Amino acid sequence: MSDNGTPRPHRGIPEGAERQVAALYWEAFGRKLGGALGPPAKGRAFLAAHLHRDRGVTALDGAGRVVGVAGYHLAGRALMGGSARDVLSAYGPLRGVPRLALLALLTRRPAEGELVMDGICVAAERRGAGIGSLLLREIAAVAAENSCSRIRLDVIDLNPRAKALYERHGFSVTRTQNTPLLRSLMGFGAADTMHRPVTLDDLGEQDLR
Repeated sequence: MSDNGTPRPHRGIPEGAERQVAALYWEAFGRKLGGALGPPAKGRAFLAAHLHRDRGVTALDGAGRVVGVAGYHLAGRALMGGSARDVLSAYGPLRGVPRLALLALLTRRPAEGELVMDGICVAAERRGAGIGSLLLREIAAVAAENSCSRIRLDVIDLNPRAKALYERHGFSVTRTQNTPLLRSLMGFGAADTMHRPVTLDDLGEQDLR
């Protein structure tokens, strides 16, 4: 662990950090997830209870606290878990069914040879310190180790800072999907799909650490 507290990358979600990760995710994506998993306290509890801890990379500070997390979808598993049965159990059949429909709109499954990012978020007090870049490099290493040829993500129209970060790390927009009906439901009306090729250099960065 770094003596000076400089955040370091960590594979997976540390045991016992599920609530921290769920809180970070809700802070970053609560506006988008609120219609499907709200109210906030219930949504955070649902996320914490159903995380797939092996489908994320984290940034830990000197005290071992999670200050950033990036999730990914690979080989049929994503960081954000929870089956249809879990949703119905948590929210009841009457309220659960429309929530399942909203969650289905947010689901992005990887194509052959592809890793799909499942969101990236950084603690508010640590933004601007390079943690997002640290997480993206770690995600690229994961993709390279799993013989993926590219990384895919979607960024909504209300998050230009995230889009700029992705562009700095080699992502480019391949499609823009306009969904005006979702603006009232989830707070956004368009999303850019972005791709980044995976190269041998991504694997090399991991090996040299």
